[in-house]
Amino acid sequence: MTDPAARRRLAWAVTGSGHYLEESLDVAARLPDVDLYLSAAAEEVLPMYGRRLDELKGRFRIFRDKTASAVPVGTLYEDVYHTVVIAPATSNTVAKCAFGISDTLPTNMFAQAGKLGIPSIVFACDTEPVVVTRAPHEWVTLRPRRVEFDNVERLRAIDHCLVVTSPAELAAALDERFAALARAWNTSSS
Repeated sequence: MTDPAARRRLAWAVTGSGHYLEESLDVAARLPDVDLYLSAAAEEVLPMYGRRLDELKGRFRIFRDKTASAVPVGTLYEDVYHTVVIAPATSNTVAKCAFGISDTLPTNMFAQAGKLGIPSIVFACDTEPVVVTRAPHEWVTLRPRRVEFDNVERLRAIDHCLVVTSPAELAAALDERFAALARAWNTSSS
């Protein structure tokens, strides 16, 4: 593996969450060198929220969950990614990551990144007792269960993983990560 400071790209996995989908994609669009990894559920949900694949392809390299063995995960072995982000992360994705289940493109990216020592940032959506979110056609109120909160806590204990719970925390975590990388990049080039 090469020097982590040589890694210049960010892998951003999108799940089937509509909650904070727009805000997450807005954060991703402000960053340099981002590749999007879409779960099959993300591909279903994106058009419901007015996001077209061809629009996203104009800004990002897109990898899709079209293979049984999550072939796009192999890009992690090319040593180009400094960070993996899952944003927004459904409670299903959080549970799978917390228990080591990797059967979607985002959960496979998370598992392999951890095994490679690549830091991950997971934006868990179900973290408050009451969540008001925009469904495709209306606003809904959700009340996450104890199991969702427990899975977020399990996820926090995983090596190389930072869990964030709001768009502001996501942006702050990425700012901090890029600042640390800039220090590493500057040190490696001197």
